[in-house]
Amino acid sequence: MSLAMRAGVAVLALALAATAIGVVFTKHEARSLFIQLQGLNGDRDALEIEWGQLKLEQSAWATHGRVEQTARVGLRMVIPRPNEVRIVKPTAVTNEH
Repeated sequence: MSLAMRAGVAVLALALAATAIGVVFTKHEARSLFIQLQGLNGDRDALEIEWGQLKLEQSAWATHGRVEQTARVGLRMVIPRPNEVRIVKPTAVTNEH
């Protein structure tokens, strides 16, 4: 075998080794990123569940009965008698600049 052929085989062997190392590195990186993606998907799912629970809690706190109970008990508010109700008519707004 001539020197040129040996050099060519050596270059091809080095290229093959470099390619194999590149494939292994790329496969490892893909696996690491997939594991990270799975973790993030789990976090997203947990946050969506929590969001749904918070929306349910908000709707429970905002019901008419709950607001009325808080007004009566917590703020000691009462519904005024008809003779205590005053209707205020809006006044005309002048545009003074």
